[in-house]
Amino acid sequence: MCGIIGYVGNKEAYPVLLQGLHRLEYRGYDSAGVALIQDDIINIHKRQGKVSELEEYCIDRDISGHTGIAHTRWATHGEPNDVNAHPHFSSDKKMALIHNGIIENYQLLKTELINRGHEFASETDTEVLVHLVDDIKRNENVELAEAVRLALTQVVGTYAIIVISVEDPHTLVVARKGSPLIIGFGQNEFYVASDGSAIVEYTDKVVYLNDEEIAILTEGDDIHVKTIKNKVIPHYVETLEMSLNQLEKSGYEHFMLKEIFEQPRSIADSMRGRLNSAKEIVSLGGIIEYENHLLNARRIIIVACGTSYHAGLVAEYMLEDLVRIPVEVEYASEFRYRNPIIYSDDVVIAISQSGETADTLAAVELAKQKGATVLGICNVVGSSIARATHAGSYTHAGPEIGVASTKAFTAQVTVLTLMALCLAKRKGKIAKQKYTHIIHELENIPKRVEEIFKLDTHIKEIASYIKNFNNALYLGRNYNYPVALEGALKLKEISYIHAEGYPAAEMKHGPIALIDEDMPVVVIATIKGTYDKVVSNIQEVKSRKGKIISIVTEGDTVVKGLSDYIIEIPETEEMFVPLLATIPLQLLAYHVAIMRGKNVDQPRNLAKSVTVE
Repeated sequence: MCGIIGYVGNKEAYPVLLQGLHRLEYRGYDSAGVALIQDDIINIHKRQGKVSELEEYCIDRDISGHTGIAHTRWATHGEPNDVNAHPHFSSDKKMALIHNGIIENYQLLKTELINRGHEFASETDTEVLVHLVDDIKRNENVELAEAVRLALTQVVGTYAIIVISVEDPHTLVVARKGSPLIIGFGQNEFYVASDGSAIVEYTDKVVYLNDEEIAILTEGDDIHVKTIKNKVIPHYVETLEMSLNQLEKSGYEHFMLKEIFEQPRSIADSMRGRLNSAKEIVSLGGIIEYENHLLNARRIIIVACGTSYHAGLVAEYMLEDLVRIPVEVEYASEFRYRNPIIYSDDVVIAISQSGETADTLAAVELAKQKGATVLGICNVVGSSIARATHAGSYTHAGPEIGVASTKAFTAQVTVLTLMALCLAKRKGKIAKQKYTHIIHELENIPKRVEEIFKLDTHIKEIASYIKNFNNALYLGRNYNYPVALEGALKLKEISYIHAEGYPAAEMKHGPIALIDEDMPVVVIATIKGTYDKVVSNIQEVKSRKGKIISIVTEGDTVVKGLSDYIIEIPETEEMFVPLLATIPLQLLAYHVAIMRGKNVDQPRNLAKSVTVE
């Protein structure tokens, strides 16, 4: 959600900022803007809509300057329009600010500032913040960085900010709390961004700012970092683990399609160094120190949102089946607000692709306060959740640019599978023969996924059938219930067809009333597990004239005879079916969305990284 990019140095800032905005488009936004210091003034250019519209708007305008900030906004306070777009000016227009996050007490601060003579142009909480900094700077007669620090002591909420001022034209003042911010180093220059994708082509030397820290970045000087409480602290330069070619489409029409087809590699990368089938060893180095906490846990609580929540549901079946530890899976947004009972011998596992999901991060902090051991599973090295948890594992899926998560889901399930196998063996809950069979089968999953890609043309034909419907139902049982949820989520978030995932047996407790000839029903009906029961559910749909699209095991004839369309996937262990059955559902959603003329990489109203509530 929202994107930040800033630059100070000897280059022209605008090309750097514009390229950064393009790199950040995947996060989701509704307007974009840029501010540049030019001699003793700040020029702001901003536009509702895409970065390309801002770029076109700036063609005939002065875009010179070596210090600047830019922003893509996802609206929270105030509708999407030119006025509410960032950056925002101070009263005298000598200062400008961009902001990710939400200032919860902005209305109180705004009232106080209005009483002191301030006038506001926008409806945003961000404009209140820049006016507050300006008010403190003038009335307290302090430097810019000190004014920012004092202002943030009055703020309740989350923020990642960059502030520039004509009175200090070679300096960026940046700060963060609850929203990511990364600082990159060049030759006598600094880059600032909300994630590494915006700056990776310029530098791989970075500092990850922590919560309630302020950094002062002056051209030709070293970085200076202190806390909101004015304590000077050291900074640590790290290497950005991202490459430029990972951020390109590599010949694919869309990032989503590229990322679907990257899954054989991302699954294998998530196993690399962790699974040795020859020696029959499974090990997750990131959690070794806390392995005994997991083995002796009273229960495991998984907290996540969206697609990561569905991966957590797969893990619940797996961990309870293999390790025999009770598992609860919670929406992080509900968990953090319902006063949950958490014991000191509980283990909480937080799952997030970005590692910045606001509700999941808040759930992590809550669990830590209550004394639980907290582990993280995320994809972005150095992210907030990776740093806030006691330990954890990275998925190594590589950057995921498409808003609809694809390879992150299968990578998360892969890492959770490795965790379950590791614990099951350590706990003595799995027979050696079964353990050997399972790890060899897991090692073959990437090849199985590649086989499914051969069905893309067939899946496209099914998409041409589904594209004109307004509703769809997805059904599955056991391990395939989370697959049904994930398949429905993919369809609705990029094609805008209303779709619901349901446990197949629960269909007759309500959704069966919806079934007629205008209701396509997607059923995950693979041969393992509760196959006979699912066949009965399909017959119930068929008898009510529902249109059936089934995901079946290769060679299945029973379900084929009951279905309007089938998609065959290779046979595998029941616990690995989610890794295979999800793939055709991703492709189905993709092709339906394309046929309906939708923007699959940036669906409306959605953001890649949900860093606000």
